Amino acid sequence: MPFGDVEVMTCPGGRIGGGQPRFTDNRVRQARIAAIYREDEAKRLRKSHENPEIEQLYRESLGRTLGEKSHRLLHTRYAPRERI
Repeated sequence: MPFGDVEVMTCPGGRIGGGQPRFTDNRVRQARIAAIYREDEAKRLRKSHENPEIEQLYRESLGRTLGEKSHRLLHTRYAPRERI
């Protein structure tokens, strides 16, 4: 059974800059941020650990939360790379 995407946001206030139009001002950015927060607040399901699909993924495939298998499959290791 396919599972939904997992999104992780670590930017303060969420990811509002990347992929957005470059030429704008703070008024437009603030309006965009407010719209994103309004949409998020209206969602029925807002917490990944309460998502039935994530619970099913752990139950059927990953085992326990923070276990070896979930850690190996869901965590990323970063390595320095030479700029091209």
